[in-house]
Amino acid sequence: MDPEVSLMLHCDPSQALEEHQMHVEVSDRFNRQRFPEIEQHIEAIWTDRVTKEPWLFNGAKFRLHSALLTLTENGPMAEHALQNTTHLRHDEGEHSESALKSPEGLAKSKQPCVVKLQLGLTCYKDYLGTNWSREAEKLQSHGRNECLDPQAFLSQPLGVGAVLATADGDVVLLRRSQKVAEAAGLLDIPGGHPEPKMVCPGVSEEDICVELLQGKERAVVSEIFSSVCAEISDEVNVPVSSLSKPLFMGIALNHTSAGRPSAEFYVRCTLTTEEVRDFYRRGGPEANESTDILFLSRAKMLQLNERSPLWSEMCPSAKGAVLLYQRVMPE
Repeated sequence: MDPEVSLMLHCDPSQALEEHQMHVEVSDRFNRQRFPEIEQHIEAIWTDRVTKEPWLFNGAKFRLHSALLTLTENGPMAEHALQNTTHLRHDEGEHSESALKSPEGLAKSKQPCVVKLQLGLTCYKDYLGTNWSREAEKLQSHGRNECLDPQAFLSQPLGVGAVLATADGDVVLLRRSQKVAEAAGLLDIPGGHPEPKMVCPGVSEEDICVELLQGKERAVVSEIFSSVCAEISDEVNVPVSSLSKPLFMGIALNHTSAGRPSAEFYVRCTLTTEEVRDFYRRGGPEANESTDILFLSRAKMLQLNERSPLWSEMCPSAKGAVLLYQRVMPE
């Protein structure tokens, strides 16, 4: 399996989940663990980056602690989860396919499922100083030894990505600009991050805290799903009105940034491939993040693997979305 990506959790075939099937628990218990040395390291990295790139700002992000996929209470509970994010990769020592398969009772049941995410808060500064730091492996080792959780001291901001299908059945890929901070020049899917500030209108980024999010769990879920369509609209420049409601396929982990998690969704578009191409060429709010748009047929999406020439051109988030699409196939 590609060492850049693994799957933390995936839905069963044709069982991608709608918004009402996602639940969240928000608590300080799910925040990053701290100790003085890492806080000093984070501050030093941030000061250096802001000096070189003064336009950077430290936005709040949701931190994914764990995810659990279960049957609804109408049937027997069956777990399909990986607690504390990447225990599979770091404790098992490999990408264990058997650990990713649904338990037999869940796989055979046609009862509806729900996914529960345990979320804390983090920020972009913490992400640069932990997941994206040269000290990430040391932090993972420290977390494993001190907390039995290799991700305990990492930021783990939750990202979102979309397998966007046109009315013709083609899937949209974007060629990332050489000017972006990560995966420059590689192929990606539309995506980004849900924003805590959208759940706390009128509150500054610095003042957003877990207490302000508690009691607003459905709004957090709504932001996770709506952020998918917002990112598609900003990056591809298609109207939000042309997009279907996102369907949650699962969570992929990007190991080039120490196992950063991304929730991947499937979204249909009422526009044809040529119409999407035309909208993209007109430019949108985030047109500077990509330089070209490509389209893959459903058949080619299903055939993609590590031996495909295109695979080496794809960034980890796109690879994770492809793997989830191939397993779940929401159509």
